Amino acid sequence: MSPSYINVFLTFARNSLVRDMSFRMNFILQCFATMSWAAMNFGLFKIIYRHTESIGRGTGWFEDEFFIFLGTIWIINSLIQTFFMANAEEFSELIRTGNLDFALLKPIDTQFLISFPRVNWAQLPNGVLGAVLIVLSLRNLAADPNREIYISFWNIFPFLFYVLCGVLVMYSVMIVLASTSIWLGRNQNLYTFWFYITNFYRYPMEIYQRNGIGMALWATFTFVVPILVVSNVPARVLAQPMGRSWMNWEAGYAVVAAVGSLLVSRLVFKLALKSYRSASS
Repeated sequence: MSPSYINVFLTFARNSLVRDMSFRMNFILQCFATMSWAAMNFGLFKIIYRHTESIGRGTGWFEDEFFIFLGTIWIINSLIQTFFMANAEEFSELIRTGNLDFALLKPIDTQFLISFPRVNWAQLPNGVLGAVLIVLSLRNLAADPNREIYISFWNIFPFLFYVLCGVLVMYSVMIVLASTSIWLGRNQNLYTFWFYITNFYRYPMEIYQRNGIGMALWATFTFVVPILVVSNVPARVLAQPMGRSWMNWEAGYAVVAAVGSLLVSRLVFKLALKSYRSASS
């Protein structure tokens, strides 16, 4: 990203923060709502682990390992909802009102312009909670003599790298969904489709690797819409549910999926823009 684009993004981020601070009570309530959702999500899995040792037989996803996985999901969801979700939802309104015309006339890349104008700072607390949950779970694993886990400061770099890959995949899926607004005229079901699709990546991929519909879901959401690698690969770097199993084909595939998803989303977005009819036409 060139310095000029970085400056534009920083301007968007600063303006969004000023707007949020102008309505501080609303901002505080939004933060409280997102943190409450995380607390309930944590409580649900605490209850589940009172009835089972691991999620999936022989998968290695015991309680602390899974909470590292859960914290990873919170971080990725927080980044997506902070930087992209509100902007993707607004895209259909730009098309309906004809304001996309003004974006197309700006001397800046249109996809960048519609992806970053609003930063939803109230969604960041979930990411902070995710980081805290990961640290506490890692501490529990390190203190358990019965667990074989290799914790090192250097693990954080591949973890952050694969989190970035996951964010790029999810962003690409969101851009493809948002681009359909040009063909549909007005797509207000973005969040609904987003929820249905991303609901599958909230669990370890091993639970899908069974005969029948499980394998079909695993193949679809690993190779067609590669959302299972989004959370599974970075979580494995730290949790290591099956030892150092993250150092396999899935790690390399996460990079391929991120790059491929970005290219596909760019192609779909450009193709959709060619079908756009401005408000003046």
